[in-house]
Amino acid sequence: MQPTGTQRIAKIRRDYNSWVADETLEDYALRFTPKSFRKWSEFRIANTALGAVSFLALEAIGGALAISYGFNNTLWAIIAISLVIFLTGLPISYYAARYGVDMDLLTRGAGFGYIGSTITSLIYASFTFLFFALEAAIMALALELYFDIPLALAYVICSIIIIPLVTYGITLINRLQLWTQPMWIVLLFLPYVFVMLKNPEALSDLTGFVGREGEAGRFNLLHFGAACTVALALVTQIGEQVDYLRFLPAKTRAFVDFVVEHFRRAGLAGQLSAV
Repeated sequence: MQPTGTQRIAKIRRDYNSWVADETLEDYALRFTPKSFRKWSEFRIANTALGAVSFLALEAIGGALAISYGFNNTLWAIIAISLVIFLTGLPISYYAARYGVDMDLLTRGAGFGYIGSTITSLIYASFTFLFFALEAAIMALALELYFDIPLALAYVICSIIIIPLVTYGITLINRLQLWTQPMWIVLLFLPYVFVMLKNPEALSDLTGFVGREGEAGRFNLLHFGAACTVALALVTQIGEQVDYLRFLPAKTRAFVDFVVEHFRRAGLAGQLSAV
């Protein structure tokens, strides 16, 4: 039997192995989150998750629905889909926060197996790619208009700048959210204040807007269903919220005692079995 030769490990491979071994680098992405790492506060979780549900594409989608189907149909469609998303996300969010698992592990634990978790990851990744592309297109256009640079270069900048954010996980994203959140809130409400000061009748014009397909502002079941079809694509956003909720601290005895006392004061002693 011939002796085997010494294996040569290139530096790039050694660096890659060191990155993979350091699970804290990307904050346990696609992995179980250990209790030692689950120390985030509720405010920190909410602050990070708020950024994930406030991307610019949402304004574009809502505006497109209102222009197409009118304010009335769009409003009821958004309310209906919000209820569906809440009821769908409630058990998913609960078990993700309780056991510290992401969407992939949650799917496997629910009995869908390896194939089921793979399909879930594929759907989640496809959704993320699409919305990243939409966000990059919006940001690239803003860079082109403001800095007067070629649109292709703006696309490259938007694509490259996201790499360090996704490499260093949720922790870096949270810090970025914490620094930029006050500015974002001001810029979010500033256009509404400006419009109301310049055109106070804009609010009544908005609520009465019939859209291209509207019928004198009346509710139309067909247009309501069409708006719901578009909004239902946002259901997969639940997978991204799970990525944040798994960093909540594990439920302790002190937390249980606090909830029990709250239920007793509220006169809901019969609901204590659910705690």
